[in-house]
Amino acid sequence: MPTPRKRKATPKKKIKTVKRVRTVKTFEHTKLEVYAIWLNEYYKSLKDAGFPEDICLSLIMDKSSYPAWVNFEIPKNVDASKFIDEEDED
Repeated sequence: MPTPRKRKATPKKKIKTVKRVRTVKTFEHTKLEVYAIWLNEYYKSLKDAGFPEDICLSLIMDKSSYPAWVNFEIPKNVDASKFIDEEDED
């Protein structure tokens, strides 16, 4: 009786992985994000102009030093009671 031939191992097919592209729901920034981006750019421009770091930070914290074209709006009609913990009032 002839001996059965051994089958050659078939190479496994490589599965190609598809990288998913990360998407964002909206491309618009919130007002807070726009303000944070602007503060970062303001700081960088002050540093590039030659101001020391402590002066840059003090100018950023002083809203009266902002250029006239910056529209910083203080929120109006905000109900502060939702931010106050009732337990902390003791």
